[in-house]
Amino acid sequence: MDPTSARTHVVIVGGGIAGLAAAFFLRDEPVRVTVLEGSPRLGGKLSVSEIAGVTVDEGAEALLVTRPEGTGLIAQVGLGGQRVEPGTTSSAIWTRGALRPLPRRQFMGVPSDMAELARSGVLSGAGVARARQDLELPPTARDGDVPVASYVGARLGPEVVDRLVDPLLGGVYAGRSADLSFDATLPALAAASRRYRSLAEAARSLLPGPAPLPAGDPDGTAVPGTRTGGSVFTTLAGGLGLLPSFLAKSSGAEVRMAAMVRELSRAGRGWRLTVGSAAAEEHVAADAVILAVPARPAGRLLASVPGASAAVTAFGEISYASMAIVTLAYPRSAFPGAGLGAPGWSGYLVPAVDGRGVKAVTFSTVKWPHLAEATVPGGEPLEILRCSVGRIGEEALLQRADDELAVLAAAELAEATGVRGASAASRVTRWGGALPQYTVGHLDRVARIRATVASQPGLAVCGAAYDGVGIPACVATARMAASQVMAFLTAGS
Repeated sequence: MDPTSARTHVVIVGGGIAGLAAAFFLRDEPVRVTVLEGSPRLGGKLSVSEIAGVTVDEGAEALLVTRPEGTGLIAQVGLGGQRVEPGTTSSAIWTRGALRPLPRRQFMGVPSDMAELARSGVLSGAGVARARQDLELPPTARDGDVPVASYVGARLGPEVVDRLVDPLLGGVYAGRSADLSFDATLPALAAASRRYRSLAEAARSLLPGPAPLPAGDPDGTAVPGTRTGGSVFTTLAGGLGLLPSFLAKSSGAEVRMAAMVRELSRAGRGWRLTVGSAAAEEHVAADAVILAVPARPAGRLLASVPGASAAVTAFGEISYASMAIVTLAYPRSAFPGAGLGAPGWSGYLVPAVDGRGVKAVTFSTVKWPHLAEATVPGGEPLEILRCSVGRIGEEALLQRADDELAVLAAAELAEATGVRGASAASRVTRWGGALPQYTVGHLDRVARIRATVASQPGLAVCGAAYDGVGIPACVATARMAASQVMAFLTAGS
């Protein structure tokens, strides 16, 4: 196979951020690229639209700058000049009847400073006393992968799990710490916990500032954690939902929407994809294929491929959580006192144990000052808030109508913040099956998938199902997939 031939064809199944990034990374290669997206729109979980005349993201609204993959891609497509930084990223926890500050000296909810934990009021006195025992307890044995809740709870007690770790992980995965894998969801902390007896000390080693030396680690090597200066987040002035269309145009690929791939099969050294309904199906020939779709669709496509059964089984073991984003706009005067941003918070999280429908709220016009220029008719400034609804297992909640979800979100917001009156505008965006669950054994499942895919010449996978659900992690898998198919095509030339 000659990679310089115009006939050399790479097909990417899926037009989300991973699939479009893979197409972009192939832009300078001597191949023809086609992206087949089954839905009528590109972007996957990235989308932007207006509410109250303001352009606001409906899906992911920020990305980490501690990993260069996302910011690097933004710069490469020419959007670097549109990057903006948050005004504040301090958060609260709405629990035990009040909004309470999220301790700053914590790593994904695992506290490193017990005095600060006590001052926050997030835990009861008994909960703080139990957390302090971590500093004295003997090492906790861990044989293989374990749930986050079991290990963190053994070290710091159930209140730390319920009121700190679980809401933070719920904000990322819409999952529950009793099921999520410690090694897969908190890899840096899991690694550090093997070098420190105390989990609080392990968390401290991942934060800025001096860390205690663990036994057996005389040089003080630590896994990098939080940035020492500036915010760890960024977004685009027009919303991250702009990125997919720029990627599609910059890639030079042929991008087809409403092109559902139903079957994938070997065809000599290459592949054949069946696209469209049985009544009007089309066959597309490819020299290499990148699957940039969620786990279950990927498993279905591989079901008829000889030698792929291990990956099919592993894909079937990855479940997904659904959620909804309720975006609300209020006149600034609806908030009591000095207004929404007065406490210095950009939003709050809600522990599942408190029984609320909304699990997280972002004060968008506080977090992102560039949005704060919006006004209602008459010139009064608007405050825009994003309310995240739905954890795994809460399907009945998500079956409520849009107006019911908006009423629920507004009522809980009023109870938490004291906002008065009806919202000026609302928008409900549903993300069905949006977030893969990295449950115990996830790393083993991913290893089985990748080993199987590596045995299939000209096949690669990418997306949120593997190494992280954030944009930088998805982009990293896309670059890896593009490199893998090019290595195959070049080797066969």
